[in-house]
Amino acid sequence: MTGKLQEHLIEKCIQNDSRAQMQLYDLYCKAMFNTAYNFIKDDAIAQDVMQEAFIKAFKKIDSFTGEASFGAWLKRIVINQSLDYLKKQKIATVELNEEVAYLPNEESLEVDSEISLAVIYKCIEELPHKCKNVVKLYLLEGYDHQEVAQILEISEVASRSQLSRGKSKLKELLIHANYES
Repeated sequence: MTGKLQEHLIEKCIQNDSRAQMQLYDLYCKAMFNTAYNFIKDDAIAQDVMQEAFIKAFKKIDSFTGEASFGAWLKRIVINQSLDYLKKQKIATVELNEEVAYLPNEESLEVDSEISLAVIYKCIEELPHKCKNVVKLYLLEGYDHQEVAQILEISEVASRSQLSRGKSKLKELLIHANYES
């Protein structure tokens, strides 16, 4: 899609044009569903979360400044909506005591190339909740530590620490999964 066409659609959406909203929805729904599914892991609920995120985006589309791409802006809304859903499910989390956080050097996450993506995603789901969210945002969604910290409302130190812990635990899980296969 050309930038001009997308700008035109966004302008129409600001005017509450349902056709333009549908066109933007059609352009982004698959990618946004995948983002929601990365967090929710249930097709129906991820679909609902994605729908709610689109509704929220269309209600607040006049706040889209164009500083980031529309897709990045929308993805942030989908991620926040996904995290809000998870919070509402009252998932128990253990707070990280940042004062005693140990930050080992980030080591590479090298695993046998024979491991399938399905196994990798399964192992990510087995990570502790906070590590899992940081790993997903950093490794799967491509956010940096500043953005992860902002999205999850944690410090950058906590983001780095949880990523390091998550990668270490993920490496253990992948090695274990490799032995079982």
